[in-house]
Amino acid sequence: MEPMKSKINKMFSPASKGSVDGRGVTDLADLEIRPCGMLVQKRNGETNPTSVSIPIIRVRVKYGSSYHEISISSHASFGELKKMLAGPTKLHHEDQKLIYKNKERDSKEYLDVARVKNGSKIVLVEDIASREKRCLELLRNANSQKSSKALAEINLEVDKLAGQVTALEATASNGGKVVEKDVDNLTELLMMRLIKLDGIVADGDLKLQRRVLVRRVQKYIEILDMLKYQNSKSSSNGAKIQLQKQDNPIGQISRDLRPMQKQQPPTKMGNSVRTIPKMQQQQQRHSESVVVTTKWETFE
Repeated sequence: MEPMKSKINKMFSPASKGSVDGRGVTDLADLEIRPCGMLVQKRNGETNPTSVSIPIIRVRVKYGSSYHEISISSHASFGELKKMLAGPTKLHHEDQKLIYKNKERDSKEYLDVARVKNGSKIVLVEDIASREKRCLELLRNANSQKSSKALAEINLEVDKLAGQVTALEATASNGGKVVEKDVDNLTELLMMRLIKLDGIVADGDLKLQRRVLVRRVQKYIEILDMLKYQNSKSSSNGAKIQLQKQDNPIGQISRDLRPMQKQQPPTKMGNSVRTIPKMQQQQQRHSESVVVTTKWETFE
């Protein structure tokens, strides 16, 4: 049995006489075989898609007491219609509700599917809940951007102050003297940064960045406190040594005279002075052994 395609090729070959519609030879590219086996000519949309025209409809949209006529493609969605209405109504497309045939239509729903025709009437109302949600989202995004910018500025300032803290720490570790005024100024500047960080409202990753930055500033403040403590301790030790030198300018001479005082023999006056305390101790012991009481009368 001869295949169908070979029969078709023979039928529409240039050598063959006649045609399907009697008007000459038809190009095979314009024909197609249906599942039922019928040989038909292809539709215009398949042979030349650009030749298909999409109908444009004109709808009337009521918003409040005013009407707006919008020309739009019948294959467009209600979301596209909302965007076209944003200009004349001054209402954001996310804050709109379109009602057609007493039913709210979704933004993804198509006009032709909802059977919107030329001259159809659509009601537009404001979606207050969506507007509030959108405003909150905008406010949240604005606060996030503001917090991110503030954290970046404070981080840059802390980097500059960290270099000064490191320089002071290196000076102290090398045995140099740290100026206490510089330490106080740096501590005050870092405390001001902490106050700024405390006033920043952040969520999510920004909150984590703020926490890390707070710990970093606190660490630098602790280093400055330690440097100040070491500086005050060394200055107090130096002051004590200076006072000792001022109180005993001839300390060396007194140390040389101490052996000579030990070698001097005791004088008579010294012996007499030493014997007095011994006699007083004996009298005291004797007085302690005598107890005066009146309870003896009760035994007579």
